[in-house]
Amino acid sequence: MAAARPSGSWSGALCRLLLLTLAILIFASDACKNVTLYVPSKLDAEKLIGRVNLKECFTAANLIHSSDPDFQILEDGSVYTTNSILLSSEKRSFTILLSNTENQEKKKIFVFLEHQTKVLKKRQTKETVLRRAKRRWAPIPCSMLENSLGPFPLFLQQVQSDTAQNYTIYYSIRGPGVDQEPRNLFYVERDTGNLYCTRAVDREQYESFEIIAFATTPDGYTPELPLPLIIKIEDENDNYPIFTEETYTFTIFENCRVGTTVGQVCATDRDEPDTMHTRLKYSIIGQVPPSPTLFSMHPTTGVITTTSSQLDRELIDKYQLKIKVQDMDGQYFGLQTTSTCIINIDDVNDHLPTFTRTSYVASVEENTVDVEILRVTVEDKDLVNTANWRANYTILKGNENGNFKIVTDAKTNEGILCVVKPLNYEEKQQVILQIGVVNEAPFSREASSRSAMSTATVTVNVRDQDEGPECNPPIQTVRMSENAAVGTTSNGYKAYDPETRSSSGIRYKKLTDPTGWVTIDENTGSIRVFRSLDREAETIRNGMYNITVLASDQAGRTCTGTLGIILQDVNDNGPFIPKKTVIICKPTMSSAEIVAVDPDEPINGPPFDFSLESSTSDVQRMWRLNKINDTAARLSYQNDPAFGSYVVPITVRDRLGMSSVTSLDVVLCDCITENDCTHRADPRIGGGGVQLGKWAILAILLGIALLFCILFTLVCGASGISKQPKVIPDDLAQQNLIVSNTEAPGDDKVYSANGFTTQTVGASAQGVCGTMGSGVKNGGQETIEMVKGGHQTLESCRGAGHHHTLDSCKGGHTEVDNCRYTYSEWHSFTQPRLGEKVYLCNQDENHKHAQDYVLTYNYEGRGSVAGSVGCCSERQEEDGLEFLDNLEPKFRTLAEACMKR
Repeated sequence: MAAARPSGSWSGALCRLLLLTLAILIFASDACKNVTLYVPSKLDAEKLIGRVNLKECFTAANLIHSSDPDFQILEDGSVYTTNSILLSSEKRSFTILLSNTENQEKKKIFVFLEHQTKVLKKRQTKETVLRRAKRRWAPIPCSMLENSLGPFPLFLQQVQSDTAQNYTIYYSIRGPGVDQEPRNLFYVERDTGNLYCTRAVDREQYESFEIIAFATTPDGYTPELPLPLIIKIEDENDNYPIFTEETYTFTIFENCRVGTTVGQVCATDRDEPDTMHTRLKYSIIGQVPPSPTLFSMHPTTGVITTTSSQLDRELIDKYQLKIKVQDMDGQYFGLQTTSTCIINIDDVNDHLPTFTRTSYVASVEENTVDVEILRVTVEDKDLVNTANWRANYTILKGNENGNFKIVTDAKTNEGILCVVKPLNYEEKQQVILQIGVVNEAPFSREASSRSAMSTATVTVNVRDQDEGPECNPPIQTVRMSENAAVGTTSNGYKAYDPETRSSSGIRYKKLTDPTGWVTIDENTGSIRVFRSLDREAETIRNGMYNITVLASDQAGRTCTGTLGIILQDVNDNGPFIPKKTVIICKPTMSSAEIVAVDPDEPINGPPFDFSLESSTSDVQRMWRLNKINDTAARLSYQNDPAFGSYVVPITVRDRLGMSSVTSLDVVLCDCITENDCTHRADPRIGGGGVQLGKWAILAILLGIALLFCILFTLVCGASGISKQPKVIPDDLAQQNLIVSNTEAPGDDKVYSANGFTTQTVGASAQGVCGTMGSGVKNGGQETIEMVKGGHQTLESCRGAGHHHTLDSCKGGHTEVDNCRYTYSEWHSFTQPRLGEKVYLCNQDENHKHAQDYVLTYNYEGRGSVAGSVGCCSERQEEDGLEFLDNLEPKFRTLAEACMKR
């Protein structure tokens, strides 16, 4: 047993060790990573002590929990203290539990807190390990918390080079925070490479520092390259969120729908973006007046919306909200700021104007106009001096004659009722009007809820006025027969007193009488014929004669009327023919149409009866009348009268037998249309009076003399030309461009654009007609001349043993003298001889052509407008020499030289 006891004790200890190891393995099997945070020995409540990257462990976590209640972990991994903590000398740790409630997945992160005083010792131990592992010269990640409380100098990290095993190494640093602003913030121990911070740093001023570390030997040798070190300043929630405006002002219409956007507020935070320190949450913490609550604010966007549709400007026209913004996603320990938001309620036309009374009474004198008789008032709860408040009045009933008008007073909003057309007491003593009122802006609420218009009744009493006489109707008529005897009387114009409806005591006076045909009785207004009335006079329109009458009472009040005298027609005018002259074109016409008119009315007018009125039988023998219709007849001639003018009297009678005789001038004319005969003195031959004036005769004589002069000049010129010797002129070279390009013994040629001809001298000479040139062959020498101009005169004579010459004329048409031969004869004579000449031209004893006969030419550009000038050319076109007027510069000098010769 004694021997067994030690064995059992060792076995139990081994078992407990295995169980503890298993428990640790089970506990650590779900652990994602371990994090060590270096903190001061004393931690205040709600203090940031560090940040853990949660997404590296679990990206889909929706529940974060700390195993230690003294610490709180936010969504971005920030670790905050919830209470004040004093760390002991022992190491403290807690666990962050990450879980997803949907898939029940869980992860753990172990967080170890270590006092900063032990960091230096730990770093020295790490340095030993690194030396043993022969660590190379490389940057070490480093960070520090902004606004750190120290103690200062605060150790950050150690910089060390593994060349220190072989050399004595001195460490130094440069850059921002060392020898640049902010100066002396960091320093490094020369011998150990320990890097320290001397004071607190504000991250909002410096987010990070990039300094350069150097490792050198005492003699200045640098075994390592400069090492860049980045020191990041960890953010602390030390900045309050600030609203962009101290006071926000928004406007919204009353009675708007629920959820209508009022406006949006915005705040900024200087802390590090995308962290809990800058995650803001908005809220409304107060409203004035406090109830009912009508607005809400979106916590993330800051948009303010309505929660009720009962906004009534007439009750409350302005609301004041106290709003708050808080960082740390609105958690209780987040920093917060408040501001004020004023919401003005804008007016809509939700109240109709209403009359203060339902009935009104007014009075007005008759015959008055443009006077105000009544003012009506309305009530409207909408905003004053807006379209929702201003009233528009209208007359609904009782104003059918347009006597009234109602307008709005822009200052008081009252309705002003005015008389715009005079009223007549004798016609109507009282008028009842119904008036209505609406706003300028349309009513916004449902029409079914209440009437869209308020109405009232206005009773207008018309007061009587002592008036003058009344001319009613203003136009009165009487009937009288024309040609009535002078002194004939008739009823005249009647005016009356509107009160008594009587005409007594009214006096009348004639104002206008165009022809003075009538007079008017002063007391009764009756008219008397002063001169004979004529219905057919020019002053009569539509058978009515108008005079103007002035009526006045004893008080001198007057009125004016018109008396129309309707003249009854009397058959006192016979019909007549207005067209006195009739033209009959005898070659084309055998008759003419005549039309009669009657100034009397149709009852005394057509149908008309036409007849020839003459005591002689010549008229009856030469003319005949045929009736066409009630007002027209056809006059035709018979027995073929001679051309001339005739007088034909024609009698026209109306239906009642009134007649008149019209003598027509009938012209029988040798014409086609009547206009041809209108101005002729003699209808037969016309132009009976055509005479020539002295200037016309003088012009004719001068023309004849000019023609004789021209004829004499032509005769003299022709005779002079025939006597001139037929020799070639000396200035022929000055008139022609002679191309002489002799490259070997050959023929001299003068080229012509008009063609050429040849003549053989010694036997029988041949002459050629046309516009061709002339050639002369004498003693084996052939000359081809080209004459300047279009058509020249060619004179050639036949003979034997004579030398023929070319006579050239400048310009004009050419003629050939003594020319007997046609072109076909010339062609049959010259063609075989030219062919033989070409074949035998300049051949040597071996029957070969000379070297200068067949020449090869290179192409030198565009061709010449003059065409071919070869020795065998047989061109017959009448080409002109216009190209000589547009020579190129190198040929222009040659042409000028030729012209000067």
